[in-house]
Amino acid sequence: MKKIYLAVLSILAAFSASAQDSDGPLTLSGYVDTYYFANLNGVSGAGANLGASGFERIFDHNANSFQVGLAQLMTTYEAGKLTGVIDLTFGNHADLGNYVWVAGSTTGIAIKQAYMSYAMSDAVSLTAGTFGTNVGYEVIDAPANFNYSLSNLFGNGPFYHTGIKLDIAPSDNFAFMVGLNNGLDSKDDFNKQKGFMAQVYTAPVDGWDLYLNYYASDEGLDGATEKYNWFDITTSFQATDNFLIGLNAVPYGSFNDGTDTKTWWGAALYLNGSLTDKFGLGVRAERFDNSEGGIYLIDENGDGTAVTSLTLTANIDLTDHLMLKPEVRYDGYTPTSGFQLTDGDGAGKNSQTTIGAAMIFHF
Repeated sequence: MKKIYLAVLSILAAFSASAQDSDGPLTLSGYVDTYYFANLNGVSGAGANLGASGFERIFDHNANSFQVGLAQLMTTYEAGKLTGVIDLTFGNHADLGNYVWVAGSTTGIAIKQAYMSYAMSDAVSLTAGTFGTNVGYEVIDAPANFNYSLSNLFGNGPFYHTGIKLDIAPSDNFAFMVGLNNGLDSKDDFNKQKGFMAQVYTAPVDGWDLYLNYYASDEGLDGATEKYNWFDITTSFQATDNFLIGLNAVPYGSFNDGTDTKTWWGAALYLNGSLTDKFGLGVRAERFDNSEGGIYLIDENGDGTAVTSLTLTANIDLTDHLMLKPEVRYDGYTPTSGFQLTDGDGAGKNSQTTIGAAMIFHF
């Protein structure tokens, strides 16, 4: 099946180039990423990079195994005031990115995004359908992130929403968005409550982009309460033509079950530099603290945990459509009780280092 995906992508890439040359309203883009990572704890196989909760690593679960992460096909139609997007993903990570909608599925195909946007005016647009979340710095798409492995903030935040949102941009330096949706990472709504999303964007100075995000949803079933709240800051500053500073922070996240509130917080610093036109190096330093157990990252006993992560990634453009991302990553956990990981002999561990590389074809 993976060979079929690659063949289809190659054919459609040629079609996309032809469509774009003809200045038509329909364009096609996509990518394929494949990776190999060794885990220095001596573990191998499916899920070897994961720990007690399954959220220790988000997509790159397997160690010492060649893997296809995602193959993506995104079709965009633009005509006048209308934009329509159909964004499909295939492969090992497709189910993970849509885990509620395709629970138990083994097809490896999912609708990542499917939405329409109508420009009501030059400053106002209305979007409806399934679209990526407003929360966070990183995205699912491997070519768009400098690092290949994804942050703890990414893994413990929403992936996508199904609903409606209104974007208003009075100027190039200021915009805001509000929306309602079915809830966390779901195509369907499982209760009467709706998720609420909001974003404020500003560009204080040239080269500095700042996003203030909020998301809230009650996921409780049968009258129960499961209220989630995120306050998220995402910002980047292009300090020079060759050096970017980025920051993603959740100063406060919370979960309330009707009787108790548990909180979490986290921050990730990104330092990315281009040494040549085809070679760059980037460091991500992150602290994520879920010691109260309010969100997904927990230890072997179901209690909260915290983690400090350091990731060094190189970006090498082999061609205009092929990139190589060698990467080494260290994660050190401080669980409330028990252990977070195991080594090859089954002994408890609270840290791991992985080293490897990803190759990404994109068009």
